[in-house]
Amino acid sequence: MTKSTPTDQVEIPTLVVGTAYSLGAVSEGRIMTMAAASPPNSTDPVDQAAIEVLKANYVGLEVPEVAADDVDPASLKRRYSLARIRRYNRQDGHIDDRVIMRGDLDAVLEKVKISKEQTRLVKKNAAVVIRNGWRPLAVARAKVDHNDIVGAFRLEGFIPVAPEGHAGDDMDVSTGPAVWARVRVWSASLRFQHWLNVAVIFILSCTGIFIMDPFFGATALGTDASGYLMGIIRLIHFIAAFVWLIIGAARIWSAFMSRDRYLRWPSMWPLKSKDDVKHLGQILQHYALIKEHAPLYLAHNPLQQLAYTSVYIACGLQMLSGFVLYGLYHPSNPFWSLVSLPAAWFGVGVVRLFHTLMMFGLWAFVIMHIYLVLRAESLERHGGLSAMINGGVWVKRGAEPVDAPKVE
Repeated sequence: MTKSTPTDQVEIPTLVVGTAYSLGAVSEGRIMTMAAASPPNSTDPVDQAAIEVLKANYVGLEVPEVAADDVDPASLKRRYSLARIRRYNRQDGHIDDRVIMRGDLDAVLEKVKISKEQTRLVKKNAAVVIRNGWRPLAVARAKVDHNDIVGAFRLEGFIPVAPEGHAGDDMDVSTGPAVWARVRVWSASLRFQHWLNVAVIFILSCTGIFIMDPFFGATALGTDASGYLMGIIRLIHFIAAFVWLIIGAARIWSAFMSRDRYLRWPSMWPLKSKDDVKHLGQILQHYALIKEHAPLYLAHNPLQQLAYTSVYIACGLQMLSGFVLYGLYHPSNPFWSLVSLPAAWFGVGVVRLFHTLMMFGLWAFVIMHIYLVLRAESLERHGGLSAMINGGVWVKRGAEPVDAPKVE
């Protein structure tokens, strides 16, 4: 953190500038370089603060040369400034002509090309800055071609700015603006399967309970001689069962054919080395509140993956037992007669009891799953629930997950 000091007799507020936040295309130092682009002897407190930070903390990066005529300052109607750097030394060593846009985050966002995902990422990190008393000053750039035409602006990141003492001189800015990075983990197909699973299991459970013990309608009173209501419920149950079978087949296919390493079959057995077993023990201690921290995983940690793999097996057994019972109603069909053979071996009552107990077992897992997801959301801020909606998790920059490269 560096302070700017006024050099003339005009009273200018002294500002402090924190660590730059980058969207990932360029480094934090390059963000600060673009933010510092200003004419010589500028009295703008933001220019002064950015230049001092650049000189003090980013050795080797020079303040870009900008002529006074190439600066279009911000105004009340347009809350961003424009500065043209005619000879900008790029990170790859080349020199180009570019225009830098610097100003209010919302105003700049309206003028740049940016995806919805990047917008959410920037605003989430900006919210951290604002909560700590800083103002996020957006930095965008556009290339200027040989015909002197300015191209589309691209948001590169922002720098946090605050009056001296307002945000606190002792604040560690490294924990402010660039804390969180959003990392995409779950594919759209897996998220679709997940929520379809939720709907199907709910339908199967409700209809299954009614089939087991009718609790409303004429069937419950024993006056529905035709069994029409029960027939509708059973039809819904059977349709949902076949949909569930298709979901299971799709998941098996993705385990062998998907390009996503988090979906392929090796991820279903996480204990591949001594370190994995060690991490499993540390995670168990963390969940038991013995240890404050546990090894970081972007996807499922070993304990979670063991639980989910067990659930996959339980779902498979539930499907098999369901189709054993379904086959009893088609004794003349050779295929369904073969499927229903376990009912002849163990008895229909045993198969029905197993099918019912498996349903309650799955719901016990669902309840525990919801608890752990909400716990992770509130304590670990990992974004497990939102990850199954938008596919990404939030991780602190600089973190080194066990199952992924260092998060930059």
